[in-house]
Amino acid sequence: MQDVDSGRHPDGPETVTRLLGRVRGGEQAAVHELVPLVYEQLQALARAVFSSEAAQHTLQPTAIVHEAWIKMSGNLDPVQNRRHFFIIAGKAMRQVIADHARRKNSLKRGGGQRRLMLDTRLGATDSPAVDLVELDDSLNKLAEQNQSHAAVAELRLFSGLSIAETAEALDLSPRTVDSAWAMAKAWLRRDLAGSG
Repeated sequence: MQDVDSGRHPDGPETVTRLLGRVRGGEQAAVHELVPLVYEQLQALARAVFSSEAAQHTLQPTAIVHEAWIKMSGNLDPVQNRRHFFIIAGKAMRQVIADHARRKNSLKRGGGQRRLMLDTRLGATDSPAVDLVELDDSLNKLAEQNQSHAAVAELRLFSGLSIAETAEALDLSPRTVDSAWAMAKAWLRRDLAGSG
C-alpha cells in the first residue's frame, strides 16, 4: 500500500493516464512528472528481458530504458493510458535491443552473438538460448503471417503483459489471447530452431 505522505507519487493507472492526458494537452511539465511513475516498471521490463542472459552482455537495463525513452518521449501525444504506454514502451525496447544486437553482430561478423534465455517464456525447457536478432526477425516473419499472433507475442515478451492485460490491450477475449499465445510460442520455437 502506497503511503501518501512518503513523498513518492502514487503509481496508479489513473495517475499515469491523467498525466498522459496532460501531455496530450501540451503540458510539458507532465512529462517530468510521468518519468518517476513509469521508470521503475520500465527497468523491471528491461531486466526481465535479460533475466537469464549471461552476465557479459554490454547493454544494461538502464541503457535500454534510456534509449527507449528517447525514442518515445517526443511522441507521447497518441498514448491513451498507462497500458498503452507500456505497449509502446515494449515495442521501443524491442527496437533498442534488436538494433544493439545487430550493431554488435555486424562488428563481430557472427561471433559473440547476444543470446537470450527465453525457455520459460516460450514454454521450452530444453531449447538453447535465443539470439536477439533472430528473435526480432522471427517476430517480423510471424507478423507477416499473422499480425494478431505477433502482437500477442510482442506484448507478452517485451511489454511484460499478462494474458488478461494483453486481452484488454488488444480488445480480445483472454481465451483468444491464450490460444494466440500458444500458437505464437509454437511458431516462434519452430522458426528459431530452424534459424539456429
